Amino acid sequence: MNPDFIKYQAQTSPYPLGMEISHALGSYIYDTNTKKYLDFVAGVSACALGHQNKRVNDAIKNQLDKYSHVMVYGEYSQSPAVEYCKLLASLLPKPLEKTYLVNSGTEATEGALKLARRVTGRSQLISCHNAYHGNTMGSLSVMGFEERKQIFRPLIPDVDFITFNNEADILKITTKTAGIILESIQGGAGFIQPENDFLVKVRQRCDEVGALLLIDEIQPGFGRTGKLFGFQNYNVVPDIVILGKGMGGGMPVGAFSASAAHMDLLSHNPKLGHITTFGGHPVIAAACLATLQEIIETNLMQEALEKEKLFRSLLVHPLIQEVRGIGLMLAIMTKDASITNQVIFKCQDKGLILFWLLFEGCAIRITPPLTISNDEIREGCAIILEAMDEIQSIMHHK
Repeated sequence: MNPDFIKYQAQTSPYPLGMEISHALGSYIYDTNTKKYLDFVAGVSACALGHQNKRVNDAIKNQLDKYSHVMVYGEYSQSPAVEYCKLLASLLPKPLEKTYLVNSGTEATEGALKLARRVTGRSQLISCHNAYHGNTMGSLSVMGFEERKQIFRPLIPDVDFITFNNEADILKITTKTAGIILESIQGGAGFIQPENDFLVKVRQRCDEVGALLLIDEIQPGFGRTGKLFGFQNYNVVPDIVILGKGMGGGMPVGAFSASAAHMDLLSHNPKLGHITTFGGHPVIAAACLATLQEIIETNLMQEALEKEKLFRSLLVHPLIQEVRGIGLMLAIMTKDASITNQVIFKCQDKGLILFWLLFEGCAIRITPPLTISNDEIREGCAIILEAMDEIQSIMHHK
């Protein structure tokens, strides 16, 4: 591991993986020792089209030759951002017609929470236990994992929590609630899908009491679940949708979309209700536009569901208790975190990149690029099963 990486770059854990990257192409990442790794993580769901996608790279280079940052967000008309928001509006259900472009998923969450309070004039926000919506102070306030947030208190007041898929908890949404924020599929909690029309019932309750429904699509969004957005699998339309990760083809970006009537409230009383210097950056917006065009003009979304079937047919082993998720948002569940850790580290040694989920220690993340081939899926799953065989053998000899 490069000592300068540890010395000069802030770390997020005591034990970073520390792989030194040389280059990446398609579904593979190469380290500085020329070792090749098949990537089953895609930058934690961010590199939707794999590494060095030509359409995205060409869009970035083309825009760089025209202009880069020229003005803070929302003042000048810059065609990459305008075209992107127009295309997105054509793909989102009504009334989600206006998009605010920002720099990251957590910033999108911040803007969405502010908008919910601005629209309703109420203060209460509701989230779910084991929810993750980002790590800045507002997003942290609606994170449903006390261990990660206690040290940073006091956080935003008037936040309450319910349990995902618990219908009785829906009654906690009242006329005091500005908005409830939900992941369409809970990510950090273990890729948990809504059951028994849970999202529909939350939507109905919001309509009854005048609260807004905020759906976080940062991880499921942009084709990963077989639909453009995860909520489209569950027959519900949010008031605000929160976007990020796979949106930029590997470039840093986030956004939130809502009706024009709601979004326009950020422009007055007070003016500059939400501002960002670099949101809507023309180079990033060009990457977003190319990424979205590629996803909707190809069969990648339909193929995600076929690839899911292939993964499920291959991932059969005594150490695998279940495979959760949908499309190419999958989690292998083992019986305890030590097995999960061993699998992830062994697979990296064998040239396969896997990763953890935030809160569910037994889960092994599988979120490859949407462009991954069937042969690459077979190659990676063979490595997983080989690693599991070795672990099981050691367990039997103890």
